[in-house]
Amino acid sequence: MEVFGWIIVALIIGIPLFGIVLYNRLVGLRNQVKNAWRQIDVQLKRRHDLIPNLVEVVKDYMSYEQETLEKVIQARNRAVSANSPEEAIAAEGILGGALGKLFALMENYPDLKANENVSRLMEELSATENRIAFSRQFYNDSAMALNNGVEVFPSNIIAGLFGFRMATYFEVAEAETATPQVDLR
Repeated sequence: MEVFGWIIVALIIGIPLFGIVLYNRLVGLRNQVKNAWRQIDVQLKRRHDLIPNLVEVVKDYMSYEQETLEKVIQARNRAVSANSPEEAIAAEGILGGALGKLFALMENYPDLKANENVSRLMEELSATENRIAFSRQFYNDSAMALNNGVEVFPSNIIAGLFGFRMATYFEVAEAETATPQVDLR
């Protein structure tokens, strides 16, 4: 009977202790996702700050492309006003597509490509895009860890009891993954 009593005491102490460990792990994973999103947010703000400068510099050269420039600014404004990671992810996909169209049109303007201010802004934007890609990768890795914690047994029980939710992945817009078409004629 003495061994049975120790087993009962171990279960009474062990199960809540195990639940506390799982809860703390989920809190850590959730905070890691939030931190990873803040890292993306910093880079997106930098991107948002560069875009009006780029549009301002290129608008004199691209007088026939005002509609494209307006779409870039509208997409940028939508991205800036996003209130949640989900909204920001969707808005950034639209902004990425608008920027892609702008960059494609810029290829038709040799004087524009030779402009020092445009070159500098394009380099800064390119470096920022690389930082966003690295931050997005870290965010998605963090989201995957949290999502695994929310879904796997037995931590899914704790996650359900305390309202832990799955994180949304920051996926690349289809336009950004398309293979560019090169015409060498």
